[in-house]
Amino acid sequence: MNSIIDKIKNAPLKQWIKASLWCLVYILFIVWVGNSWWLFLLPFFFDAFITKIIPWNFWEKFQNKTLYTIFSWIDAIIFALVVVYFVHNYLFQNYKIPTSSLEKTLLVGDHLFVSKASYGPRIPNTPLSMPLMQHTIPGTNLKSYIEKPQWEYRRLKGLATIQRNDIVVFNFPAGDTVAINMPNPDFYTLCHIYGRNRVTNDKQNFGNIVYRPVDHRECYVKRCVAIAGDTLQIIDNQLFVNSEKAKNFDGIQHNYFIQTTGQRLTGDFFDKYNISKNDRVFLHKNSMQNIAGLGLDINLPTYHAPMTQAVADEIRSLPYIKTLLIESDIFGGDVYPLGNTFGWTRDNFGPIFIPKKGATITLNDSTLSIYRRAIENYEKNKVAVENGTIFINGVACQEYTFKMDYYWMMGDNRHKSSDSRYWGFVPEDHIIGRPVFIWLSLDKDKGWFDGKIRWDRFFKWAER
Repeated sequence: MNSIIDKIKNAPLKQWIKASLWCLVYILFIVWVGNSWWLFLLPFFFDAFITKIIPWNFWEKFQNKTLYTIFSWIDAIIFALVVVYFVHNYLFQNYKIPTSSLEKTLLVGDHLFVSKASYGPRIPNTPLSMPLMQHTIPGTNLKSYIEKPQWEYRRLKGLATIQRNDIVVFNFPAGDTVAINMPNPDFYTLCHIYGRNRVTNDKQNFGNIVYRPVDHRECYVKRCVAIAGDTLQIIDNQLFVNSEKAKNFDGIQHNYFIQTTGQRLTGDFFDKYNISKNDRVFLHKNSMQNIAGLGLDINLPTYHAPMTQAVADEIRSLPYIKTLLIESDIFGGDVYPLGNTFGWTRDNFGPIFIPKKGATITLNDSTLSIYRRAIENYEKNKVAVENGTIFINGVACQEYTFKMDYYWMMGDNRHKSSDSRYWGFVPEDHIIGRPVFIWLSLDKDKGWFDGKIRWDRFFKWAER
């Protein structure tokens, strides 16, 4: 005891300042988290700086230079991993735009600084996990997390709440179950197309079927076009929220067929209008047969590409453009809820109510087809239908009251976006954060000495 008291008395002022600052930061973190159990670790912070009962830096006494170097690196790596773990889980993370679903608002190759404090960081569902790894260790099939323990959903207080038209990063809701060999489209769409039995049993084509907890599902970024309590509808590509026409941002795109009077379009033409190489498609005669009903001449050069309304208006006015035709919703495929009988399509959808915490809906065949996934998968209830009666957790129910808020996410590149129109609502426990700014942007179509780095996008705000 006397030695501990002596260490406290003789500790340098510099160590007291360090200990005070670290303990203060840790206490503020505990207040934010709201879990007093973390206080049991506070004495270890004090010991590391003042009493040093635990030989934290035992390796500093090594005479062997090789061992000293090895343990100094291990010490630095462990400290870095701990810091990265807390920063990544509670403050911010990097996100790279992998697809064109938000062009021309956010581009493929944009690297985003995503703030988790904006909407409040989540307490991790799986606290024992490797930082910076989403679900597997790179180069292996090993999980980057330990499944147990799993904590219940809880979110710390944030700086704001999600507003309509915010761009949001979230975990992919339909990514809870994944066919390893065919992760895209999602498992539920695969079952709709091929049948559940084939998807689960055909290991050669679909691979093993794995379940992923919420915080280790793939990360998506979309625009939140409707928030909890809203009613959304799409009529001829125009979005309506609560019966009011939604704002059409400059970056919103749709797919078009471009037919010329005979002239072939060059790469420079598409570059001028910022249409990427992956998005510009020349339609051969065989392809033209499939769209002959649209009134296009199969003998004239025809292209397919996404573009904004402003670009479409400019191209339509060119003298060598014969026809510019927006893509019909017959190309959109099946929409949410899969197998519905509502007649909804990609471009004509709804109306649909976005669930709100505390809101109650009447249960029937129609509403259950829309909200069953939320009730069963996201809110952890057992749903069954027997002789026309709906049972929730074994109790016959005619109504259901939601436990969480939900959101409707869509890409600005409307005809090239896998979004809520295909897989439904995003629950609040899947929300990760809000992109703040672009810190790096690389054009996949360019070389390093030919404009690959898009300098004009550096530190551009990602909000709009």
